[in-house]
Amino acid sequence: MTVAPHIPGFEDEEVLLGESLADEPAFWLAHLLLVAGHDVAEPEAYGVAQEAYEAMLERLFDAEAPPLLLRVPFRHGHTACVIYQNFEDENDTDFVVHHPDWGRLGFLGQFGPHGSGPGLSWPELVNLADSQGDPGDEGLRERAQRFLLLLPALGDAETPLEEAQQAVAEALAAVGLRPDAVGELATQLVGDPAQEPRWFLTPDSPIPICSSDYSPRRIPLALGISKDQAHALAEALGGR
Repeated sequence: MTVAPHIPGFEDEEVLLGESLADEPAFWLAHLLLVAGHDVAEPEAYGVAQEAYEAMLERLFDAEAPPLLLRVPFRHGHTACVIYQNFEDENDTDFVVHHPDWGRLGFLGQFGPHGSGPGLSWPELVNLADSQGDPGDEGLRERAQRFLLLLPALGDAETPLEEAQQAVAEALAAVGLRPDAVGELATQLVGDPAQEPRWFLTPDSPIPICSSDYSPRRIPLALGISKDQAHALAEALGGR
């Protein structure tokens, strides 16, 4: 794996690019279930060999390994990033947004002992999966991979349940999980949207905020960027 480009907050660490893992079904099983706190009793049920799954866990959650970065480039030069960080006593997976002109990160959430979220509404998740960014942008290009990488950050009371379950099932099959197991897994991953959280705009920012007390987006994403940058981010998140 190659060393990742500069990421604010990681100047003193070697961060490795992990997009090559997206070609392995074992990665998706670990990412979608373990990151969100679900158990995986029998990886073979999803078409993943036990040995491959255990090797993937060792790779993702090795306390001695450098942080691991996977990227989803989208409109106006933005990149959604998932960063695996491991320590002696805990494992954290950060979901963030980065732009080279900001000098900071916008936080979508974290999975770990001090987790926070959600970080994306359903329309934002779909738009980020569909967007390809500019031709020279680096990161994941396959829609199914982009969609599933960011799926754990989803939290939206207005998620269309049947549409979401079908979209997740199709993406799971596309990344190599067993077609006869993806329906049940998609239902588990989508869950049953409750009355909260909800997403709305305020007069203070063009970027939607989240009603959940646990979401980093209770305040506008990447708070402190300029007005022009905030409008560009809002347009990119909204698919415009």
